[in-house]
Amino acid sequence: MSKINVFLDDVRPAPEEYVLASDMEECVKLLKEQDIQHLSLDHDLENKIRNGFMIVEYMVKHQLFAETITVHSANAGAGKKMFYYLKDAQENLLIPQNVKIHYHPLPLNLINRRKMHP
Repeated sequence: MSKINVFLDDVRPAPEEYVLASDMEECVKLLKEQDIQHLSLDHDLENKIRNGFMIVEYMVKHQLFAETITVHSANAGAGKKMFYYLKDAQENLLIPQNVKIHYHPLPLNLINRRKMHP
């Protein structure tokens, strides 16, 4: 199976060479069914209850990871919370040490059709 890149966001378009997951269900389905090289995550999805933080909790609980995970949320507080949750889980050996975890917020008005670089 070839690896894919996934961009979880309900507002921004996915960059070239990325599959767009516009909600949590799509993202979870891709995590379960695909080999993901790069997963880029937004926090603010659908509503205030269903969000990107729930995805990172799910990933850790069910041991579903990409080779590289980037939190791209423009919501600074929530994005950092996601990033630190992932890093803490990795420090506690709940995420493999070879998984790369990054925090790189993208402005909401950014429409980047070029290839993303983790």
